[in-house]
Amino acid sequence: MALAESNVSFPGGGLRRFHASPSGCTMDFPLRYCLDGWQRLERLRKLYEGRRQDMIFARMEVPTEALRLFAERHPPGPTQCPDVNDRVTFWDALLAEHVAVHDDSVPSAYLTELDQGLYGGIVGGDVRFMAHPESGWISSMVPPLLKEWIDLKSLTINHKSNWYQFYLRELELFRRSSEGRFGISHFILIDGLNFVFELFGGTRTYLELIDNPEKIWEAVDFAYRLNVDVQKTFFKSVPLLEGGTCSNMVEWIPGRIVSESVDPFHMTSIEYFERWGREPAERIFAAFDGGILHLHANGRHLLGAVSSLRGLKALFLDDDKDFPTSFSVLAALKCRAGNLPLVVQVQFPDFLASLETHCLPGGTLYNVLNVPDPDTANRMMDRVRAYRV
Repeated sequence: MALAESNVSFPGGGLRRFHASPSGCTMDFPLRYCLDGWQRLERLRKLYEGRRQDMIFARMEVPTEALRLFAERHPPGPTQCPDVNDRVTFWDALLAEHVAVHDDSVPSAYLTELDQGLYGGIVGGDVRFMAHPESGWISSMVPPLLKEWIDLKSLTINHKSNWYQFYLRELELFRRSSEGRFGISHFILIDGLNFVFELFGGTRTYLELIDNPEKIWEAVDFAYRLNVDVQKTFFKSVPLLEGGTCSNMVEWIPGRIVSESVDPFHMTSIEYFERWGREPAERIFAAFDGGILHLHANGRHLLGAVSSLRGLKALFLDDDKDFPTSFSVLAALKCRAGNLPLVVQVQFPDFLASLETHCLPGGTLYNVLNVPDPDTANRMMDRVRAYRV
C-alpha cells in the first residue's frame, strides 16, 4: 500500500514529504522528535528487510549544546552512580536538538548505566561507573565476581536484588518520560564469554577454556538464562515502535531485536569463535526475533564467520586507534559480509568527498561525524536519498 504524503518544512532543507501511517490513516508519527518518522521507517525497512544494495542511508551528527554541557560537568573517568532523573534530562535535551536534522536516524535514549554492570550487579557484583564526556555516556562494569568455580552454583537471578530493582525503576522512569517524544534503545547483551569475563576477568577466562571447558559451558548456560530474563523484562516494559526496536547502533529495526557482543573473540582465532561463540549467539537470537552485532577493528578477521550467524540482521563496524577506519576499507569488508546491512562511522569531509565522486557502497548506513550544522546535514541528506549505486 502506498503511503499518503503531505509537505513539512525543515530548516535548510525545503519541503519534505510527511507520510501517513502504513495503514493509510493520516496521523502524526508517535515520536514528536521524529516529525517525518514514517518516511524514515520506510527507508530503514528497505535497508534491514529489503537489504537494498542500490541505496545508501545516513545519520548526521551535528554539534549539540547538551553534549557540551555534559562534558563540562563530567570529566572522563570513574564517577558515581548517576541520578536517573538527570539521565532523562540529558537524553531529552540531546534528542530535542536533533529534531532540526532530517536524516535516517530514529531518536532514542541508550541506557548506558545498564551496560556490563547490570548483569554482574544482579548476581552480586560491585557495580562501578565511568563517565564518557565525548558521548554523554555513563557506563558500568564490575570487577571479577568469583575466585573459584564452586561459587558458580551460588549465582541466582534475583529480581529483588538492588540492581534488578534499579533496572525496573529506570525502565519505568524512561518509559514515562520519553512517551510521545523519543524511543528507548535496546542495550548490550553480556552473555557467552562476555559473562565469563565478568566472573573471572579476561586472562583467566582464556585459560579456563583450556583447563575447564565443561565449567565454561555451565557459566554460558547461566548467562543465557540471565540475559533472556533481562531482555524479556526490557521488551515487556518498553513497547516496540511501530513493530520494531529502537537501536543506538542501527537506529530502528523490525522485530524484537537484541544487541550482541563477541568482543572476547576479537583476540582469538576464528576456530575459537566457531567452538565457543557461534552457538550462544545463535541461541539467544532465536529467543527473540534476531539480533544485531558490533565488531571492533581488531575483530575484523571474524567478519566472514559472524556474517553467517543465523538470526543476524545487521552489523555495526566500529573503529579503533591504530587500525584503518572501516570506511576506508569498506569495499573489501562488504565483499566478505555479502548483503548483510552494515553501519559504519565516517568523518564529514571523507563522506562528502565520496559522495561527490559517487563511490559510496550501497546497503550501508553511514554515521557521518562532525557535520557542521543542521542546514548542511539536510542538504547532504537530499543527496543521500537521491543516491543510487
